[in-house]
Amino acid sequence: MQSSRQGSIHLFRIAGIDLFLHWSWFLVAAYEIQIGRGRYTSLTWNVLEYLALFLIVLLHEFGHALACRQVGGTANQIMLWPLGGVAYVNPPQRPGATLWSIAAGPLVNVALLPLLIGALIMARAMGLPAAMPNVYTLVRSVLWIDVGLLAFNILPIYPLDGGQMLRSLLWFVLGRARSLMAATVLGLVGIVGFIGIALWLRSVWWGVIALFMLMNCWAGLRHARELLVFARIPRRQGFACPSCRTSPPLGPYWTCGQCEQPFDAFETGAICPRCAARHPMTTCLDCREQFPMNEWVVDAYARHSGGLLTR
Repeated sequence: MQSSRQGSIHLFRIAGIDLFLHWSWFLVAAYEIQIGRGRYTSLTWNVLEYLALFLIVLLHEFGHALACRQVGGTANQIMLWPLGGVAYVNPPQRPGATLWSIAAGPLVNVALLPLLIGALIMARAMGLPAAMPNVYTLVRSVLWIDVGLLAFNILPIYPLDGGQMLRSLLWFVLGRARSLMAATVLGLVGIVGFIGIALWLRSVWWGVIALFMLMNCWAGLRHARELLVFARIPRRQGFACPSCRTSPPLGPYWTCGQCEQPFDAFETGAICPRCAARHPMTTCLDCREQFPMNEWVVDAYARHSGGLLTR
């Protein structure tokens, strides 16, 4: 996923991951804090509750990022904004790696549940509902925030985590392109339900969420169609990507980094037929990873050489 830092504030960098906060977060935070005034005796507690929401979303996104790194992917940026958070992760294009990178976010919420339930039980045992009602209400609210985020995220509606996990599971059976197509079609059905909820409740907020999901789901559907077209291209035998194990396509789908001549890397041994430039790395058009040509070889007759850029 491509990232965008426009209109965002860089907060800090931890474990090689940069955290950005979109400016609109402050506007929504102020609105949410104001409408929740009646739950506490002081506005300070409303602020603490919203900061707890911020922390839970942040932990959720770090779950995605760290899991992606664990399976060999890249993840170096998280953006927090009014609709939640986005971890810009790029796991290896394998169903298992993608599934773990997505599932780790909701699993963080699952891991928080026993801690928050235990805190609520302890608060009741200590008599906090009567002695310190603000503290008790805060603990209970944070628990329900975690439960709500978990329940929402695991809905099997693309692009929510649940929809992307469903896509990863279907990937094992249907393949990369068809699994994305199936997940996005199901996602569109679910988004119709979200639009119905927005109209029924007359809620602008639910409408914004539905619109955001629709845009992402439609982009996923278009990408699935592109993958289906690409999957029909004949593949070259004797070579396979060391990362995703997919054979490269037959045809001039690579571009020389020096003269910009399109050519078939595996036909010429990663040497440009126009300028004779030898490229040390060859990019997989399926997973975008780069490897030396000799690492692609799976048959003895295949040739060795360098690599190149893709177009």
